[in-house]
Amino acid sequence: EHVDTDLAESISALKDAFTRSGSEHKLGRAAPELIAALKEKLKLPRRYRTFLLDHDPLDVEVATPTERVRLLSSAELEKEQLGFALADDGARVSGPTVSGWRPSWIIIGHSGLLGDPYFLDVSDVDNEGDCPVYTAMSGTEQWQPRLCAASFATFLRILAISLDVARGFDI
Repeated sequence: EHVDTDLAESISALKDAFTRSGSEHKLGRAAPELIAALKEKLKLPRRYRTFLLDHDPLDVEVATPTERVRLLSSAELEKEQLGFALADDGARVSGPTVSGWRPSWIIIGHSGLLGDPYFLDVSDVDNEGDCPVYTAMSGTEQWQPRLCAASFATFLRILAISLDVARGFDI
């Protein structure tokens, strides 16, 4: 799987924003066999799998005056789904939980300030092999998703813009 133009531009924008901000970040490469297993178990869409294979976020946190978004590495993904898209025994849940979490919501990051999850809705994959990114407030009775970006590639661009806007603020 190759990195398409939209994803490549989004990744480049994020890397450039990290460089301009002076923020530390560490990207790596995920093991293809791990990504194949995650594709099977979590139904990860093509564009997100491609991102992990070439730019696995080993230590990536976007800090702004109002939020800190920490992306999960491929090694953390499966464990982070336990109690959400996966039951405690690691099996996929078959339907929405009592609190409304859906099996198609795959956590890809967290708010470093509030702990709220950022997640893909893998039931809504587009022709580019991408899907929307949502967040929802944790600690509430029912999960109420809020759209962050229409696609993962767009989410990366939003993170890049947020880093650029945050430059000059004392974070």
